Amino acid sequence: MKTALGRLRVCLHVLPFVFAASLSIFSTAETITLKRAVQLALAHSPASAQAGADEQRAFASYREAHDQYLPQLTVGSGLGETWGYPLSLEGYAPSIVNVTAQSALFNPALRDFVRAAHSEYQAVKEENIDRRDQITEQTVLTYLQLVKWEKEINQLRRQYEDAQNMEGVEKQRVQAGVDSQQIGKEAELVAARAYLRVTQAEGAMDVLKENLSQLTGVPVSSVETDPDSVPALPELPPDPDEVAKAEQSSPSVLFAQDHAIAQVFRARGEHRSLWPTADFASQYAVLAKFNNWLQFFPRAGQFQRNNATLGVVIRFPFLNSSQHAHAQAADAEAITAQKAVQSTKDQVSQQTLRLRRSVEQLQAAQKVSELEYEIAQSNVQAVEIKMNSGTATINEGAQARSDLSEKYNSVQDANFDLLRARVNLMRATGELELWIDQSK
Repeated sequence: MKTALGRLRVCLHVLPFVFAASLSIFSTAETITLKRAVQLALAHSPASAQAGADEQRAFASYREAHDQYLPQLTVGSGLGETWGYPLSLEGYAPSIVNVTAQSALFNPALRDFVRAAHSEYQAVKEENIDRRDQITEQTVLTYLQLVKWEKEINQLRRQYEDAQNMEGVEKQRVQAGVDSQQIGKEAELVAARAYLRVTQAEGAMDVLKENLSQLTGVPVSSVETDPDSVPALPELPPDPDEVAKAEQSSPSVLFAQDHAIAQVFRARGEHRSLWPTADFASQYAVLAKFNNWLQFFPRAGQFQRNNATLGVVIRFPFLNSSQHAHAQAADAEAITAQKAVQSTKDQVSQQTLRLRRSVEQLQAAQKVSELEYEIAQSNVQAVEIKMNSGTATINEGAQARSDLSEKYNSVQDANFDLLRARVNLMRATGELELWIDQSK
């Protein structure tokens, strides 16, 4: 008994440590590479599920139209009491067992409707590719921006610490009467700006982690990026055919083309709905004697319980003004869809050209920011030399370091702006997935 109580006490003492260890295991952050983040987003995003449902619906619509050429078999019964001659129930004679089968044989309109449904299915597939590209781009930009802030936050915190130290020194100098109140306020302003930048960075990181968590399905507390998994940007050589390639590979253009083809087939099918059609039809029925059949077929051999009909139903539509109007409306929709193809091509070409020029301009802006940062570094070194020799004041040194901090932040912003523009351009030209595949 004492041994059992001793073991129980040991377990109770060990249990908190085991529980704490398990919590630390589950709360450990999960390092997510760029490629893994994109894969999780494509699998977890609600937009991906919606795209899959839309594709399934489009394929079901195509099968619905195509399967009208297959016999549709129906087995049922039409039991009922009759008075006088047995009248039909919903078009069929009262029967114990009733089997019907029918299918399309010759139907020009249905053939075009099947082609329209297939083209619409292809259009939805192209639209889903565009949705996947949009999810990929959103995930990549969120990931890259989070990496940018994670790299920058430590530098910003050091800048804030330096600004606080300088503010403290200036307060002492102001109290000693060495510097004026104006210089003290300027040091306080530098510290306030540094703190603002830190709070902006921390707020941006929290929002980006939440966004990345929603995209990938990974808990916010477990989100941790891997900067080394981001591949280097490819070179941007001059490509005179870039706009044409973007038009050919753009999912938006391919969707518009397939949708226009579907509308043309649908319009032609509406016109061909006025053509003759032929359908296969058959029926088998087992009639019941209690439905007064023997009163009307009293002679032996006149009444048969098993009956069957097999044949072809031919229809010749003559006057149908409403169908004529419906076909004309379908023609207008087809024209609209065809014009939308050219409009989409123009939008893609303009967007690609605009992104190309934006990348070139941002490359130049990045070079300017880097040169300004190098000059600010040189100024800090020069001011420090002067301060050591006594020819420069502490305020001048603080101003130089503040300018260096601003130039550093400008360089980081310029680098990310260029990276975002390159990602947008790679999506427009269909190179984004190839770039992500190079990720570790």
